[in-house]
Amino acid sequence: MASVHGALLDLKRLDRLAGGDTVLHRLDPRTKVLATLIFILCVVSFGRYELSALVPFLIYPAVLIAIGRLPAGYLASRVLLVFPFVVAVGIFNPFLDREVLFRLGGIGVTGGWISFASIMLRTALTVAAALILTALTGFVPICRALVGLGMPKVFAMQLLFLYRYLFVLADEGGRAARAREMRSFGGRGRGLASYAPLLGHLLLRTWQRAERTHMAMLARGYNGMLPAAESRRPGLSDFLFVLFWGGLLITLRLCNLPRLIGALVTGTLS
Repeated sequence: MASVHGALLDLKRLDRLAGGDTVLHRLDPRTKVLATLIFILCVVSFGRYELSALVPFLIYPAVLIAIGRLPAGYLASRVLLVFPFVVAVGIFNPFLDREVLFRLGGIGVTGGWISFASIMLRTALTVAAALILTALTGFVPICRALVGLGMPKVFAMQLLFLYRYLFVLADEGGRAARAREMRSFGGRGRGLASYAPLLGHLLLRTWQRAERTHMAMLARGYNGMLPAAESRRPGLSDFLFVLFWGGLLITLRLCNLPRLIGALVTGTLS
């Protein structure tokens, strides 16, 4: 419980990174959200065997991390957190799809391994893009940008509440876990049976905390709507950002660049 609490609190660093002062931080949030959506749609639209075509898309997170002066090691460690779930989803592909697609040094590479690697790479790219967007923009401006791009306000409010109160739940869970450890001297009372009352206690505490939070929000004038941000018209840099990345990403989607380079090198391009 304490490790989960620490991992969730570490996500606050993304909001602190959003307070940077680079050219990417100053862009309109809607342009960054739109570019990220184009990137994710292009990446997930590839077939399960098109692994090489995904490689050029590494340029998008690499360039944004460099220009936005983001900590690459920290973002990579956050991406690695989702890999156990991805492995659980795709680990059966090599056993179910045994058709040999090509041979590498005399070893046959089956379609299952290619599709498994494709799932891993696509997940790394899309999760990295979402983390970079949050680190360059902040979660609240992202929700406002989604509303500006047409998302229903009620969905944006749900996203905002989920993100905001995830940390409140982590606080309550961490406090309950510390109290349990202090009461279990010598390791007594720390078995699996202790988790049932712990979860029940956590449910009651979060229920009470939610009622207090809701009353505090009503006292501050909350009316169920997302707070309006200062209106800002997109500038030339915003249009150039979307135009450049949109054009490049769509071109990479329509043209398999590694295959084209390989054909040019081997002279098989007709």
